Amino acid sequence: MGRKNVESLDCSVARSLAVLGERWTILILREALLGTRRFADFQSRLGIGADMLSDRLSTLVEYGVLTKQPYQEPGQRPRAEYLLTPAGRELHVLVAALQQWGDRHLPRPAGPTMTRKARRTDRPVRVAFIDDLGDEVPINDVVSIPTGN
Repeated sequence: MGRKNVESLDCSVARSLAVLGERWTILILREALLGTRRFADFQSRLGIGADMLSDRLSTLVEYGVLTKQPYQEPGQRPRAEYLLTPAGRELHVLVAALQQWGDRHLPRPAGPTMTRKARRTDRPVRVAFIDDLGDEVPINDVVSIPTGN
């Protein structure tokens, strides 16, 4: 979906899915969050075809989730690596929420493949709703209210 079509959607969930909802996109983001930067590394870690990967990376660059930076290994042709933008780093919460949900509702017999912890405290972290005062709000206590805009 082109930028003009995405921007014409009223619902922010629909706009987000137009950019992030394609097959492979969230897995590409997961890999970027783990430090993957180069096309060949994304391809080998995910087992994704080159055309599909190129398309997904282009979309993520177009919408400001990734930025494309040139690099060149000695004796090699110039290539590009893909770095998360601030908007891309914000998607860590989305990827973590999907993993947290999957670990809880679609668990692997061997357990989770990843955990998350705070750098500063080294304590485990999880995704939750937090109010303006910094208090956690139980899911049952969260109400979504249309703004009418």
